[in-house]
Amino acid sequence: MTNPSPTVARTFSGIQPSGAPHIGNDLGAIRNYVRLQDEFEAIYCIVDYHALTSTHDPDRMRRQTREMAAALLALGLDPDRCTLFVQSHRPEHTELAWLLTTVTPVSWLERTPTYKEKRLNQPDDINHGLLTYPVLQAADIVMYKATTVPVGKDQAAHLELSREIVRAFNNRYGPTFPEPQAVFTEAPVVLGTDGVRKMSKSLNNTIEIFAPEEEIRRQVMSMVTDTQRILRTDPGRPEVCNVCQLQRFFGTDYLQLWDGERTARTGCVDMKRLLADRIIRHYAEARERYAELMAHPGRVDGILEAGADRLRPMAAATMTEVREKMGLR
Repeated sequence: MTNPSPTVARTFSGIQPSGAPHIGNDLGAIRNYVRLQDEFEAIYCIVDYHALTSTHDPDRMRRQTREMAAALLALGLDPDRCTLFVQSHRPEHTELAWLLTTVTPVSWLERTPTYKEKRLNQPDDINHGLLTYPVLQAADIVMYKATTVPVGKDQAAHLELSREIVRAFNNRYGPTFPEPQAVFTEAPVVLGTDGVRKMSKSLNNTIEIFAPEEEIRRQVMSMVTDTQRILRTDPGRPEVCNVCQLQRFFGTDYLQLWDGERTARTGCVDMKRLLADRIIRHYAEARERYAELMAHPGRVDGILEAGADRLRPMAAATMTEVREKMGLR
């Protein structure tokens, strides 16, 4: 892939180094990443700086960063059609984040949904990084002057804050950064196996893409379905059943399947078994590619290093422009 060009539409997105992804990651983000690499000049980042805002183990961080990179490649990211890198490999991100904090009111940061959530979920570890997380997020995007950001609708508030930060900087120092636009994913929120909360490893309600087949079956069979359907002969409500909703992404016959539920021709156990089979089959080739990449970690690391090197000229140009406008040169 040639060096990024300023004359084409550019998209950027970051993903946490949480290890091998679950289907919520794929349906909510990664599938969109793969599609957009053919429509935009695509830049994707594993955001290890962001992951430092919660207590972590350094060795685990390094392992999970590589696992996420291997998974993204296995699921369809092509280093010849996009740029994939690790956030900390381009330290300009943290410099730009600091400069952007000087135009960002604290009140903007205190109102963000994630900050409020973290204050509840980890009250003993409310560090400064949690508060300024959205500023670093904005820096990630505008470093490469991305025009679009693929997100789920649950992240819309964060992207709007990035747009506000861009406006504040441009108003003070002159036109510098484009205001990034959201590209919403096909499945903005994927519920976990509990059928209530968003799928998340921290909630232990996931279906893992690269887990052994028997583990995938166990996870799918544990899913909560239509809580009002007590007997096998009771008609189901596929519109509220998480298992039925996920069928949309693993087959074209989901309307027929939903009709079978409504008429009680099929039961919840039938739907779970079918969904497990389809998930296993859908990711079979990706599972093989992932195993091959993890068996050759140097190959993964080389792709990440090449991605960071490819972005060096763009990051340097942005920082030169910003420093000059802010009176630092």
